[in-house]
Amino acid sequence: MQLDTAAKMIADASSVAVLTGAGVSTASGIPDFRSTTGLWTADQSREYYISNHYFHKDPVDFWQKYKDIFRVKLLRDYGPNHVHRYLRELEVNGKQISVITQNVDGLHNLAGNKHVIEYHGTLNSATCPNCGNSYDLPYLLAADTPVCERCEHVLKPDVVLFGDPITAHDNAERAIQHSELVLVLGTSLLVSPFNILPEYANTLGKPSILINREPTVMDELFDIVIHDDLSEIVQQLQK
Repeated sequence: MQLDTAAKMIADASSVAVLTGAGVSTASGIPDFRSTTGLWTADQSREYYISNHYFHKDPVDFWQKYKDIFRVKLLRDYGPNHVHRYLRELEVNGKQISVITQNVDGLHNLAGNKHVIEYHGTLNSATCPNCGNSYDLPYLLAADTPVCERCEHVLKPDVVLFGDPITAHDNAERAIQHSELVLVLGTSLLVSPFNILPEYANTLGKPSILINREPTVMDELFDIVIHDDLSEIVQQLQK
């Protein structure tokens, strides 16, 4: 019954704001850093090393740990899965889809969605903090510590590091404002300020659906809550 209701809500909405988390990427083989079995729970020091503070303190060691923790060298081996393709299919079928993602792997863009807000940035590029030159993933992989060709400063990843400001929040709120439905997929909703967005949608009275393997602390905010394997649920929604 919940699944049928969710399918109808999605079918009836002409515009959907989709909030996605790590559960969307795990089917592509990308580790879930924050689930109860995720990598962050195994080693909390990762939050120290993947921080703005540590980047400025020791940029050379920062890059070594950054590439190791995020498995940056494997990024080109990953591809979109059922969930990414489903969201693209909704768009192809005429819906206005705004993807607001916590994920930094770039797979929503690779799947072809046109309006993607990368709330926590991306692993696929880096920028020189001195002159602003931008560099793509192949350039970042070519050296242990990538530096700017123009001014030789160590590059800073375009991921939002711990201690960095979130600059995409206002855009995310605007996407929610202009959508008829909010669909939240594969996130524990533990990370702030991203987890403010469902509360914001709730204050606007937006119909909402949550699909996540595990319960979240915000389940009560949603009209429909489904706890199950995300890929399997999406394939049922496509039928």
